[in-house]
Amino acid sequence: MGQCIAVVSGKGGTGKTSFTAGVGAALALSGLRVLCVDCDIGLRNLDIALGLSDAALMDFSDVAQQRCTLERAVVSHPQLAKLSLLTAPIRQRGQPVTGEQMASLLRAVRIQYDFCLLDAPAGLGDGFLLATAAADRCVVVTTADASSLRDAQHTVMELGRFGPGKLHLVVNRVRKKLLRSMHATIDDAMDKAGLPLLGVVPEDDALPLALNRGSPILLSAPASPASSAYRNIATRLRGGKAPLLRIK
Repeated sequence: MGQCIAVVSGKGGTGKTSFTAGVGAALALSGLRVLCVDCDIGLRNLDIALGLSDAALMDFSDVAQQRCTLERAVVSHPQLAKLSLLTAPIRQRGQPVTGEQMASLLRAVRIQYDFCLLDAPAGLGDGFLLATAAADRCVVVTTADASSLRDAQHTVMELGRFGPGKLHLVVNRVRKKLLRSMHATIDDAMDKAGLPLLGVVPEDDALPLALNRGSPILLSAPASPASSAYRNIATRLRGGKAPLLRIK
């Protein structure tokens, strides 16, 4: 039985979608069946991050509300055989998807996939609630700046139902010089967010280049710092051991 992980953030601009695409690709390259679900209705862009721009005709609401099957709605990646995408609606149509409908969808997903990464919209609105309603675990993505860490704290407060070991922190877009100028450390980020650290992802110029090329960074720049970080995080999500990137 697979597991579903909601990837959330308290504010926009933390790199949550790039993280979802990168870790999803890393898990797929390790031989696992992976489904990435874009939960951002109207502002979806996970397809771009995965290199599957406009490839999907159906979306998660079509499956959740039984207008089509999961098999018909998902789009397989042409270069990563184990990686698939279930996109979000371009706009809200009819009645919104309920938490119960999303839970039913994820029960079917767990049967067919080893991992499902749910890319939640930024903030704590309806999309956040839908993405986390039936998830098994949550990853809170933040940057090291004070406003992002405060929003991460608020996000954690909304995720009280997830017990120990079910909530994780990722500090994304880390720049060594910025941390030094702020006299900040990764330990500070952990303390402020109140979560165990799953991983640290450095700021990487290869990410926007991969986005513009329409290719996951693990394919276009497999030796880049961000790619290495994504692989390490994927290993830890699988229960393995991998070094944490420490910025001192």
